[in-house]
Amino acid sequence: MAKRGNSVIGIDLGKRAYKAVLLNKKSETRYALSSFASHEVPEEVTTADDVAQHIKQLLKDLGGSTKSCALAVSEPGSLLRIIEQPSTPPELLRNALRYNGLSMLNQDCKDFVLDVASISNNGTAGARAASGEGAVAVQVQAPATTQTRYLVGGLLRSRVKEISEAMAKTRLSVELMQLAQVCSFNAFEVAYPEVHQKEAFLLLDLGHLQSTVLIGCNGELTLTRAFDYGGKHFTQALTADGALDANAAHLMIQEGDPGMADICRNTLSRLCTEVRNSMGFFEGQHETSIHRLYVSGGLSRAEMILQTLSDELGLPCEIWDPLENCEVALPAAKRKNLQQEFVSLNVACGAAFEYLRT
Repeated sequence: MAKRGNSVIGIDLGKRAYKAVLLNKKSETRYALSSFASHEVPEEVTTADDVAQHIKQLLKDLGGSTKSCALAVSEPGSLLRIIEQPSTPPELLRNALRYNGLSMLNQDCKDFVLDVASISNNGTAGARAASGEGAVAVQVQAPATTQTRYLVGGLLRSRVKEISEAMAKTRLSVELMQLAQVCSFNAFEVAYPEVHQKEAFLLLDLGHLQSTVLIGCNGELTLTRAFDYGGKHFTQALTADGALDANAAHLMIQEGDPGMADICRNTLSRLCTEVRNSMGFFEGQHETSIHRLYVSGGLSRAEMILQTLSDELGLPCEIWDPLENCEVALPAAKRKNLQQEFVSLNVACGAAFEYLRT
């Protein structure tokens, strides 16, 4: 296998915006951010040509000449499950899941590009789907158990094909493709290694079409869930489905408008119920309490949203910085913009970190 370079572009193909970071590896444990960019995309981006055009604009905003790319995909139709099986070679387990998904995962997997990684090996374990159309990489850490625990990830084959065709139209060389949820978990490990290795923690990522919960404990991913609630649903509630201008509504949220606080609380109640249920399930299974929530995504920029989540869940909710342990080598103007954007760069950073670490 050819030696990987010391710089990479991490890209998050979100449903509302594409985000990118340019990271350089200074040493085995030191990374530096030399650029970042965010480019809004319409929901109706459905062809490889459209995806390619938006990626080209993102790269123009990013700058630099790095060719290597680590790609992360935010996709409501993706699959991410934790299963327990007798120790099985990943390739055999992939094939078993592909043809017996209904019995093993309660889901037909024939149309998915699948990836399987053991998470019961006292250390990092990774795998990539053996497909010419792309791969979805997963990597976590976990202690040994009596049965082997596996993380199963997958994207619809049609989606992988579309992304692969789009990337072929750019100047980039795609070195790996990952699910956004896994990228977020890996970014947290790099940013907060002590919390990741020694505590129980919950990561809540507020996306555009859905939100995801990842719960980790002592370095191990133990629970993953996704809910059909995100920035789109939040904005629809604030604007009464378009009766109020969206920008005006979000400005009122930023300013702490009391009327908006009530709407905010009402629309976030369903999300809070799902998060509360996830915490309850984890704490019941592991007899370990979660004491803090780490929030990411565009909605987390608003203090009112963080406060509402904290009030409803009865726990501190704080944003986390995926670049906490990275050097920031940016011009002054762009460094200032980073203060607003870092909450949405967790997925792109996680993709880049995995490339640079492996």
